[in-house]
Order: sequence, then C-alpha cells, then structure tokens
Amino acid sequence: MKESPGSAFSDSPPPRKFALIGRFGTPEMAGLLAALARHLEERGGSVLIEAATAESASGGELSSWPVRDFAAIGSEAELAIVLGGDGTMLNAARQLAPFGTPLVGVNQGRLGFMTDVARNEMTARIDDLLAGRFVPENRMLLEAQVWRDGAVMASGVALNEVVVDKGAIGRMIEFALYINGEFIYNLRADGLIIATPTGSTAYSLSANGPILHPQVAGIALVPLCPHALTNRPVIIGDSAELTIGITQAAASRAHLDGQLTFDLLPDDRVVVRRSSHSIRFLHPPGYSYFAMLREKLHWSERPQDH
Repeated sequence: MKESPGSAFSDSPPPRKFALIGRFGTPEMAGLLAALARHLEERGGSVLIEAATAESASGGELSSWPVRDFAAIGSEAELAIVLGGDGTMLNAARQLAPFGTPLVGVNQGRLGFMTDVARNEMTARIDDLLAGRFVPENRMLLEAQVWRDGAVMASGVALNEVVVDKGAIGRMIEFALYINGEFIYNLRADGLIIATPTGSTAYSLSANGPILHPQVAGIALVPLCPHALTNRPVIIGDSAELTIGITQAAASRAHLDGQLTFDLLPDDRVVVRRSSHSIRFLHPPGYSYFAMLREKLHWSERPQDH
C-alpha cells in the first residue's frame, strides 16, 4: 500500500472493517462502543467487538455485533480502534503486532500518550479516518527472551519497555550487561529499564530517563536506583542485542510493558532485541508529537493565580 504524507490510505479505499477494543471495567464503555459502532455502520463500515471487551460489557449493549478474539481481529479487521488509556493500547498493540493491524486510540485514561483522539472529538476524527485523513506512524517493539540452562523459558514483546528488577524483596539485584556480546558493566541496582522511544515517556521518564522522539532509532537503558551513582542512562542503536546475566537476586523479575511478568533465577539470561514486528499508529490531522508533550507534561504552562 503506497502512502503520501497526511494520508494513511491515499492510494486505496479507506478502511471499512473495524475492530473495537475497550478498557475493561469502565461503566460507560459499552455505551461509547455501541455509539461508535453505530456511527461506523451508518457510514458504510462493518464492526467487530474484541472478545474480552464484549465479555466485560454489561446489559447486552454490544450483543448486536460479532465478537472476535485478537487472532481473528488480526486476520479480519482493517483497523482497530482502541477506547481506553495507554494500558489498553499496550495490550492491543502486543496482541495485534504479528498481523500489522493499524491502531487508532481514543483516550479514556489519564495521560494518554498513545491514545491521542480526545473523547469529545471521537466522531469527528473517525469521519476524518473514513475520508483517509489520518497520518501513519510506525513504532518499534522489543522482543525479550528468558534463557535458563540453555533453553528459552519465556518470551514476549513490549511496546514501551522491558524491565528487569528486584521484585517484591527489598534487596538490590546484581547483573552483568552485555551489548552485542561485549561486556559493558556489572550493575547493583533496583533494576534496569530498557525502553523504546514510545516507552521513553512511560516508566523510563519517571526514572529520569531521556525522552526519545519516535523517529529516533534508539533504545534507552535507564538504571533504577543504581548503587554507583556513575551508572547513568545510555542510548544505544536499535539494532543492538542486549544480554542481562543475573548474578545475584532473591526474587528478581522481568516485566514487559508492566503487563507480562517472568520470574528470574540466578544465572538466568534476559536477551532483548528489536522485534521483527512493528506497530502502526494512525494519528488525526494536525497531530504533533511536541504538541502532545506540551499538553501531557504541562510544558510552558502558566502558573495559576493564587
């Protein structure tokens, strides 16, 4: 599919088969999804509802539409619309990454760095989408594997970050970091964040990590409370392979986007590299990454009168 600036579907018909994915446990979510589904159908679209979203809805408000799991959505839908916060988007992105399904986010959470359509503009922005007026942007994913005794014990992908930390016990962990097979350092700390540009505004940011623009082909390594204050955040190229060898740990864990967790043992290795899959976000007309940062981080906000 060819693309021109400002339109994700410039040389082909706009999408007509949509999957709707909602934030679980939000009382008004079913009504919002039903309203959006009817809006899409009135404009010639067909709608699928993600299975867990439909299950969490009460009152049968979503019973009029076919229900599909993520695998079926990846095979059938041309576009997934996510109503929720960044957590809902993270889960949908990881599930749909193998299928290349584009994603649009309608913010129902708090910050919403990835869900950039405001709730009160939902129908207007969806009409832009149906007219082909959305801007595509690809985001990298990380792939993580946990190796134990020469075999892969667990694996997964992350859009925001992979975190290796001390777990529930208060003691520091100790591990060795290698990049492309080269020893970098031994680190005693609460953990290490390995963040994508997308994840640079998430956990990494709260740990004083750098903000990476999505077009930067880099990965941020951000130590969590290192014992040696000279261990500082480092940005490396996105083609690097990282290996974290656990030396000492009582209850350490690897976390992927804060949603998948793997327990680690001494002598385990966590191998992290860029995934072969990527995520495609569709942004509304006029979207600006820096304007989003100004809004979410309150840059240049005038002080309130007291």
